[in-house]
Amino acid sequence: MKTRSLVILMAFMLAFAGKSFAQTNEKCAIAASLFVEPAKAKNYENALPHYQKVVAECPKFSLSIYQYAERMFKYFIEQGDTSKAEGLIESYKLRLLNFPADTKEGDVLADIAQVRYDNNMGTKQEQFDAFDEVFKKYPEDFTSPKSLYTYFSLGKDLFESGDKELQEIFDLYDSVTQQLDTQEIKLAESLTMYMEKQDAGEELSAKDASRMSAYETNLGIFGKVKGSVDSKLGQLADCENLVPLYNKDFEEKKSDIDWIKRAAGRLDAKDCSEDPLFFKLVQQMDKLEPSAETAYYLGVLADKDGKSKTALDYYNKAAELQTDKSKKARIYYNIAENFRKSGSYGTARSYYNKMVDAKPNSGIAYLRIAQMYAASANSCGSTPFEKRAIYWKAAEMADRAARVDGAIASNANQAASSYRQSAPGKSDIFGQNMAGKTVTFNCWVGGSVRVPNL
Repeated sequence: MKTRSLVILMAFMLAFAGKSFAQTNEKCAIAASLFVEPAKAKNYENALPHYQKVVAECPKFSLSIYQYAERMFKYFIEQGDTSKAEGLIESYKLRLLNFPADTKEGDVLADIAQVRYDNNMGTKQEQFDAFDEVFKKYPEDFTSPKSLYTYFSLGKDLFESGDKELQEIFDLYDSVTQQLDTQEIKLAESLTMYMEKQDAGEELSAKDASRMSAYETNLGIFGKVKGSVDSKLGQLADCENLVPLYNKDFEEKKSDIDWIKRAAGRLDAKDCSEDPLFFKLVQQMDKLEPSAETAYYLGVLADKDGKSKTALDYYNKAAELQTDKSKKARIYYNIAENFRKSGSYGTARSYYNKMVDAKPNSGIAYLRIAQMYAASANSCGSTPFEKRAIYWKAAEMADRAARVDGAIASNANQAASSYRQSAPGKSDIFGQNMAGKTVTFNCWVGGSVRVPNL
């Protein structure tokens, strides 16, 4: 009898719990709807009063609550109500707390740091520390170009106020530009895949075309941000500042291979390799840890002495040993430049292509190939029309440079426009009856180009 009573009691409790859960779920659905529906329609004034109620009573009901909350608070801030910044920060924290599986902690903390900076919340040191913590703890999530620029900009401001050392700013610059470079390479690899499909005559689906456009747009953004970071660093990295800085610490640091590498890399990047300090650094680097970097720098020194063959040997050795994509690309660029300047265009192109293989966002490689094509106009073709047709080929390369590298997009687009103006015009195409036909190049350029239809 007791057992039967217990069973009846348990059944009653379960039924009550189920009914209670259903009622709670219905209540939360109504509360969420009262907020989300006007927020969807961007009627944020009506949505706002319902936000606090739904997060207080049903914080785990739906991820969409926090997605629409982010849009709502950003709208109010954009309209000039900076008091809503605290609400935006709180919504980020609530999302992380209630939906951790659907939220990247590094992303959220970087967003919070950016909100604090954008709305002048806290001191510059506090703002910098917030970014710095995220960057060091969640580097894989810290990929926003805007936040990366803000992070570096704050560091530079702290140097100017006397709160950071110059070497700290150089280290920060290296970290930020490497992160930007990493993201650019990923985007360029994806973009190149679609570009190669197009080059092969394959028609992209609407989804693939949209993705390609997004990759191209984001590459442009990253390129511009990288340029802004370089501008922010400005004259701090000029030879007149770098050489005294590293000369001062050389004796103390000459056994520190990491310091030697950074110093040599900085001097090389800023074309300070003419200074005797660069030679001292390379010698010491080769003594402590012979590597791809030492082979590359020895090549730079040989280049400076006019020993082209020796330099080429060092560069090729460095490229074989190097595993870092950006550094490998730089090596191939130096080799290609040597051949281009000596007029060996075919060999130069092969090394520019190796540069692109290592680092797909190397727009400068495509731009240099375009320049070589244009310079070969008089030797590629048997008729004036064929000779000028090479400019269409040059324009194609310049277009590609602009698409993969936002940092040089403006110059590349100008070059492409100039090349097209040098190509045969409509009257030439009509007069030669060449519309839609193909011109094949039998010189070093090879390949062909399709004449535009009238």
